[in-house]
Amino acid sequence: QVQLVESGGGLVQAGGSLRLSCAASGSFFSINAMAWYRQAPGKQRDLVAVITSTSSTNYADSVKGRFTISRDNTKNTVYLQMNSMKPGGKAGHYCNAGIKTKSRKAFNYWGQGTQVTVSS
Repeated sequence: QVQLVESGGGLVQAGGSLRLSCAASGSFFSINAMAWYRQAPGKQRDLVAVITSTSSTNYADSVKGRFTISRDNTKNTVYLQMNSMKPGGKAGHYCNAGIKTKSRKAFNYWGQGTQVTVSS
């Protein structure tokens, strides 16, 4: 069974930094793209950043220049370094990954989320 487990959330002051991690565990063939999403209470879940299996990256306009997504394929882990964070209250940050099972079927997986609160 494949699982994505996020960590690193917490409370940070505006202007501060936080680093999120998401590790994939279980038995699978390969991991394709990995991404981070953010969802504030009562709002839709929005893409923050995505990284392909070859480490090409793309970011939401709102975080360009401040956030960096990276991955360590040896650890099946994706990171999100968040700098110069802006006040915005609490939001869940969710990891997403496209994973091929050992039977070569591709599925989309979500982590359980980690909360990030940015205080002003």
